[in-house]
Parts: sequence; structure tokens; C-alpha cells
Amino acid sequence: MPPNKPANPLRQRPIQQVVDEGPYPVEAYDFIQQGLSFSVKKIHGGNIDPDANRHVTGQQLCHGLREYALAQWGMLARIVLRRWNITSTLDFGRIVFTLIEAGHMQKTDDDTLEDFRSVFDFRGAMESDYRIPLRIHAKS
Repeated sequence: MPPNKPANPLRQRPIQQVVDEGPYPVEAYDFIQQGLSFSVKKIHGGNIDPDANRHVTGQQLCHGLREYALAQWGMLARIVLRRWNITSTLDFGRIVFTLIEAGHMQKTDDDTLEDFRSVFDFRGAMESDYRIPLRIHAKS
């Protein structure tokens, strides 16, 4: 799923229309788009060549979204996502495919919603697997 490069910009539906038609708030769609950019950069590096393949799989995106959420909110990540009706990796996929259908993301022929099903245990991955990063500052 390459980020934010619509196949046909003339057919792109406004995000607010997408939000009005579904169970997720605008913040959830923003999170997915930001998390996709985070995941692409993590997997493919800072390559900004527009012709480069920057595809990530559904599983890679789920893991990247988890990492992004934990970096943003730490132990509150699951609570924030639950407030936006995101309680499983399948919810990530539903939002992604809604954004694809609305022209805000792209997919390959191999990408399916099923790629997002049960990628990890949401509660465990957002809570018990989280470790507070330690920052060691060297004395000058």
C-alpha cells in the first residue's frame, strides 16, 4: 500500500465524506495515513524517488502502526485506538481499504483485507509487550 498517491485524483472522495459513512472518526484515518508513512520510511528508508517501489504488506503495516501508536502514546495507545473504534488489526485493514476505495491510497492485486486479520493479539501487543524505551544521556 503506497501512501497517499491516488490512482485517479479526479475520483478521490473527501475524507469527511468517508468519515460520515463509517464507524471511525477522522482521527483514525489520519492515524492510518501517518502510520503508513512511518511504516514505509521504516521499511524502505528515506528513499524519495517517486518511481521506487514503496509497497508494504498488510502485516508490515500492522506492525508499523503498532510501533507508531506506541511511540505516540505509550501505554495509552490501546485506549486511544479503542476510543476511535479500533480494537483489532482487522480494523486497521478496514480503514486502509476504505481509504483505497476513496482514492487516498493504493494497493497491489495481491493485497486483501484478509492480510490484516489477526496479525497480532491487539491487547497484548499494545499493553503487555510494550517496553518503555530507556534513554541514556552521556555526561559532557
